[in-house]
Amino acid sequence: MNDNLSPSRALLNETEAALSLDLSPRTLQAWRIRGEGPAFVKLGRSVRYDRAEIDRFIAERTQANTVGGAA
Repeated sequence: MNDNLSPSRALLNETEAALSLDLSPRTLQAWRIRGEGPAFVKLGRSVRYDRAEIDRFIAERTQANTVGGAA
């Protein structure tokens, strides 16, 4: 049995990933094209996002305050 397909490794489709990030699917697509968004998995023509990668993407961008804002 392949451990990579265990239930703990939840793969989200584009719509589910966008919802979890509070974005539109089009924004997520644009980020993917520019290489700015969370890591994704390409399965044939399908794009999937690992739930752990979404969580990591959010954690890496969590800030306690704003820095360099306009005066």
